[in-house]
Amino acid sequence: MIDFDQAMKRLKAVNGYLGSAVLNYTGETLYYDNENTGTDIPYSASIFNDAFRMISESSLDVGFSDASSIEAKTLDGHVFLINSAGEHSDEQFAKINIFAIFRDDGNVALAKMIMDKAAKSISSELGNL
Repeated sequence: MIDFDQAMKRLKAVNGYLGSAVLNYTGETLYYDNENTGTDIPYSASIFNDAFRMISESSLDVGFSDASSIEAKTLDGHVFLINSAGEHSDEQFAKINIFAIFRDDGNVALAKMIMDKAAKSISSELGNL
């Protein structure tokens, strides 16, 4: 079984981190952390996942590849979702998304790098189950 707490440990340590979730492609929550916020992270992540899927479909409609991430920047924070399987099609790879929210002064660049690595690692582990 996957130790999601361990897989997300580095992300939680990034300055400005508020919460996160790991979702399968359909938006089902596999893991979430909302200790630093009173927000319903699974609900918010599922809504963001739906928006991501619509944007990805639109991207395909205009001849581009699937979307790999989306971000909403607000006056007081960032909300983003990163897809694990943008260019992977191998059978041992489960498509997942990582959702996160950060304060506006958080280290978003580092968070995105960590999320990308964590998404690929979790996807590979799920694909091998």
